[in-house]
Amino acid sequence: MDLGIKGRVAMVAAASKGLGKAAAAALVKEGCRVSICGRDRAALEAAKADLGGSVLAVPCDVTNPADLEDWFKATLAAFGQVDILVTNTGGPPAATFLELTEAQWESGVQSTLLNTVRMSRLVLPGMRERRWGRIVHITSLVAKLPAPLLTISSTLRAGLSALTKTMATEFGPDNVLVNALLPGHVLTDRQLHLAEVRSRKDGTTVEEYFEKSNAAIPLRRLGRPEEIGEVIAFLCSERASYLTGSSIQVDGGIIPATF
Repeated sequence: MDLGIKGRVAMVAAASKGLGKAAAAALVKEGCRVSICGRDRAALEAAKADLGGSVLAVPCDVTNPADLEDWFKATLAAFGQVDILVTNTGGPPAATFLELTEAQWESGVQSTLLNTVRMSRLVLPGMRERRWGRIVHITSLVAKLPAPLLTISSTLRAGLSALTKTMATEFGPDNVLVNALLPGHVLTDRQLHLAEVRSRKDGTTVEEYFEKSNAAIPLRRLGRPEEIGEVIAFLCSERASYLTGSSIQVDGGIIPATF
């Protein structure tokens, strides 16, 4: 299927590895010119080499407003405009409610919510002027299936789903489509870290944790990053032209029905 986005310019945050890199790879495959960012310069350059295609790599800490603006300006200088934005962040600290400090809550808001707001504010004026844009917020299944160990993430990811809907309503008349993607358990560094934390708390091994986790997923396996990336590419495409304001579950069926 031709997704109709060859030549479009995409910014993909935190794309040196994991889901961000998978999203960038899927967009490169569709012929997009892709600007990626990440904190680790070496990892970012390695990702650029892996991705091939027309890729700009800009070191950037997405929690730093000045870094985000520099990344945006570098993208405009290289490619002239931004048609697609994929927001993506690292997960906040994994801990139960009473274990969390106020500083950790404040850090979570900065790293998970406000950077998404800032990235969107940078690209939206140009998208509205050209009357074409796609924004996809990568969030998490905890937006619909809160987890006690992921207190901050569960709270903020649910908020991002609400933000997605309000943005879609506001910018729909400008043909700017905004959706959220809720990955389930996908084999990334973040998933390995959470497995280590949870297995320690439960007194089990990481292998036992994954065996139990897989048994709870209807497809009986973890997702692959590229499976998430391909859905993101579709949401950014011309083929998704009547899809906005949705929080799309890509979770192997683990989130219960919410009829």
